[in-house]
Amino acid sequence: MLRILKLHLYLFILCQAAETSTDRVTDLGQNVTINCDLDDAKEVTWLLLNLPNPPVVILHSFLNPPTAFYYKHTFRHKYSVKSAHHLFINNITIEELGVYYCMDTDTTVKFSDGTRLHIIYSSQPTESTVNPQCQNRTVVEQHDDEEPTWWQIVTLIFGLFSAILVIGLIALLVMIKCFC
Repeated sequence: MLRILKLHLYLFILCQAAETSTDRVTDLGQNVTINCDLDDAKEVTWLLLNLPNPPVVILHSFLNPPTAFYYKHTFRHKYSVKSAHHLFINNITIEELGVYYCMDTDTTVKFSDGTRLHIIYSSQPTESTVNPQCQNRTVVEQHDDEEPTWWQIVTLIFGLFSAILVIGLIALLVMIKCFC
């Protein structure tokens, strides 16, 4: 049963079967409560997905009696369960940012819609915005002087090398044609 559950979980993650429906913007150091939308579930498992890392199983909560089983002892200080499977996260840090899912395994495996928890970093006060293009990724947005990122620099260098290569090939073809 556990092996099948793991396969379902990995299949879900690889196919990204469920879309994130909720974005939650928070600040570091704040407390956050995330609701599980599986209303009829008697017990749920909470997962954190922060790509490209593998999923983290946080806890398993039971409705009657209201208890929780933590998959790591250190999670007791960070996470707790409120009534009806609401996950409470204490003192948010960068490590807790990601997409949270609750999963019901009672009869068939059902995943909730995800809740993407992220922060917006800014050196100047700006209005909070949501980045819809990165639904299943954790984003720390930075609004500074719009300095180029590493991938923009790599793209620029690749473009320059490609242009030099094309010019070199054209020159080589012209030289070969002149000798014939």
